[in-house]
Amino acid sequence: MNSVLQHDLNNFENILEKTKKQGIDFLNNLENIPTSNKNSIDYSRELNELGLGSLAALEEFNARLAPLMVASSGPRYWGFVTGGSTPASIVGDWLTSIYDQNTQAVKAQGGVSALIEFETINLLLQLLGLPKSFLGGFVTGATMSNFTCLGVARQWFGKQFGKDFAKNGISEIIHVFSATPHSSSIKALSMLGIGSQNYTAIQTIEGNREAIDIVDLEQNIKNLNGKPFILISSAGTVNTADYDDFEAISKLKEKYNFWWHIDAAFGGFAAVSEKYKHYVQGWENADSITIDCHKWLNVPYESAFYLIKEQHTALQIETFQNSNAPYLGNPLENFNYFNVVPENSRRLRALPVWFSLVAYGREGFCDIIEKSTSLALHFGNALIEDGSFELLAPIRLNNVCFTLKGGENQDKVSDFLTKLNDTGIVFMTPTVYQNKKGIRASFVNWRTTENDIKIVIEQMKETLNALYL
Repeated sequence: MNSVLQHDLNNFENILEKTKKQGIDFLNNLENIPTSNKNSIDYSRELNELGLGSLAALEEFNARLAPLMVASSGPRYWGFVTGGSTPASIVGDWLTSIYDQNTQAVKAQGGVSALIEFETINLLLQLLGLPKSFLGGFVTGATMSNFTCLGVARQWFGKQFGKDFAKNGISEIIHVFSATPHSSSIKALSMLGIGSQNYTAIQTIEGNREAIDIVDLEQNIKNLNGKPFILISSAGTVNTADYDDFEAISKLKEKYNFWWHIDAAFGGFAAVSEKYKHYVQGWENADSITIDCHKWLNVPYESAFYLIKEQHTALQIETFQNSNAPYLGNPLENFNYFNVVPENSRRLRALPVWFSLVAYGREGFCDIIEKSTSLALHFGNALIEDGSFELLAPIRLNNVCFTLKGGENQDKVSDFLTKLNDTGIVFMTPTVYQNKKGIRASFVNWRTTENDIKIVIEQMKETLNALYL
């Protein structure tokens, strides 16, 4: 064994202890760590010949790279609908690295850690009140979840014409309808060869809404004259957390032939709360659903899952199977994840979610979700009371979409947000809503409190005063 590696092996406990202490120090000071910074490095570093060993590498990391880190898991990071890692999820994430499983097979001569993934999906179905007719698995985020679901939808579409698109390529025009699709769905259409611009934009409901106009949707369906199509609907739009009418879409599904996909990256968790589960009433009738875990489940980043009806498993295998790899076995004999998802190499991504669900249960996550929505309303009210800001849309759930008050201040919005984010006190993201420049704040982090809102409002006032002086 290499001498440096041997030394690390002999010193393993000390290495992990120092790393643990550094992690604890970071987490204990999270609310004081900036949410953004302008630090940089010279990334042309030469690779050393002999290696430094873990502790020396840790020292260099602290000196050069740690200053790049921001409090993206902190209580005032309100951008990108990003949660923060709970204690239980960190336990699961650490153990994921320690056990280092390639999570694929449910029945195999090697590891069977995929059974943990099966159990975790079962727990998630219970949390969300969805039937066991859905099968699911873990991927990196909403983009790959949408890609997985829409990949199977593409295969389903081909079958309506007796064709196998996975084997022979797309040979028919694929009709896709959506009103306010997330960019990750559009990206998935691009990667799947359908085309990022090849979807029909359905009208939205009048009255400051982002939800599908069911009347316009049905008219577009009738215009197809019986041809199949794919519908991408939303459970929580990016700007205003708006929801399509799933009960109305369920009725359309009884009349017409289409694949129904729901992008519920964060909005699906409304199902956990008695107050908000009416938003997703009827979603159990969808063919596929996308949901992120690194949002409202507050697990480490790069965690999402897909749900696809079990009746479509054969189509899913046709889409993703490793048919030319005999060493991976027959894809039809045993369920193996490398035959139903894009990645062949998969870590045990389910474990942080399993720990979170078992540790905090339904009540714990209901509390996080309802507290987040309450904080969003509190922030929105504080903006209105201040008088310098205005809401661009009603606050339905956890996203607050707002701007500087007065049309004459539209040209100041971007500058204001840049200066605000540069303070490192809070981080929010820019947006455009109904042709107005705006700002979006997302409340999903389990650490956020009313005091954080007070701190942010005060900083916003200071930033605004500095902008006008």
